[in-house]
Amino acid sequence: MALTFIHRYEPAQPSAPAGSPLLLLHGTGGDETDLLPLGRMIAPRAALLSPRGKVLERGMPRFFRRISEGVFDEDDLTRRTNELAEFVGEAREAYGLPAPVAVGFSNGANVAAALLLLRPGVLAGAALIRAVVPFREPPPADLAGTPVLVLSGAADPIVPAADSERLAALLTEDGAAVRHVTLPAGHGITREDVDLVRDWLPA
Repeated sequence: MALTFIHRYEPAQPSAPAGSPLLLLHGTGGDETDLLPLGRMIAPRAALLSPRGKVLERGMPRFFRRISEGVFDEDDLTRRTNELAEFVGEAREAYGLPAPVAVGFSNGANVAAALLLLRPGVLAGAALIRAVVPFREPPPADLAGTPVLVLSGAADPIVPAADSERLAALLTEDGAAVRHVTLPAGHGITREDVDLVRDWLPA
């Protein structure tokens, strides 16, 4: 079965306990290999599914188009989010997987947030590293009990602290079980991010 995204899949270790696979969603300029080391650090025995974003911005892969820094093409975001949701369904069928927990960074975290809002139930949870609210007028979503970790950086020059706070509040209003942590960090992933995601991951 040919899947609709270029991706890497690493099966769970044979001795791994039953649990959610990770859907690894890279930032701008990454690819399907970018977050595999992170996946192995936070969940050494879990199955890993890591697609490559289909949009190119100056040759750099992304999951959806933006008009300028911080201004998203929301029509494209909606279409690409639905494409990604369909890919997750394809991959679950092809590889025999339960619903995954997304671990997204920057652009990947934003598309994971869009998945939560547009396609509730596709994800079993999400760790959103340096994410914003992806829509100007977010659609209502039933996220009752869905675990979400939002990690923001106090010195992030790209994602203002208020944007991360708004995202955490929005997901909480939609019923998600949200933990929001602001780290003494910039936009990049730090060791503390890794530790927090590993300790948070649902069983």
